[in-house]
Amino acid sequence: MNTRTILTLCTALVFGGALIAGSTNALGKADEKTQLNDSWITVKTKIALFADSRVKGSEINVETSQGSVTIRGKVDSDAAKQAAEGIAKGIDGAKTVKNDLQVVAPAKREATDDKDDAITARVNEQIAKDAHLKKAGIRAQTNAGVVSLTGEVQDLTTSAQASWTAWQVPGVKSVKNDLTVKEKV
Repeated sequence: MNTRTILTLCTALVFGGALIAGSTNALGKADEKTQLNDSWITVKTKIALFADSRVKGSEINVETSQGSVTIRGKVDSDAAKQAAEGIAKGIDGAKTVKNDLQVVAPAKREATDDKDDAITARVNEQIAKDAHLKKAGIRAQTNAGVVSLTGEVQDLTTSAQASWTAWQVPGVKSVKNDLTVKEKV
């Protein structure tokens, strides 16, 4: 067996185990069933990306919310970016695919990764300093200087405050606010 096949198999086992463990808690609850379906779509997408030689699946992050798949990370070429999007669109259950992949030449990857890690750390630091944002459960991720904020917040004001906080961090080129505002019942 080659290394790629072994990695794909290991990934499938890890994600499968996580899904099985999570499914015992999800029986009978609609919201948790949606989360389970989203988790399953995420796993299937990651496995398909790992198995395809056109892309480096380990460098692509996949998030799914209500059947909408978002792929983020860095790829070597436009062809790899399009291939990853096509793979994600081919997954059963994926309603839409948002392609936030950044094309970064391999020669520039290390410098970009170091900068992105530092920016992410600074954004998370700033969020942690604000008591209101710290409790909101906001996740930040940086790709080629673009900060993506994800999570679910209580109101639009918190969402705007998180974007403003991220914008204030040195090195941030732009902010993608993918925060979901909870609907009041």
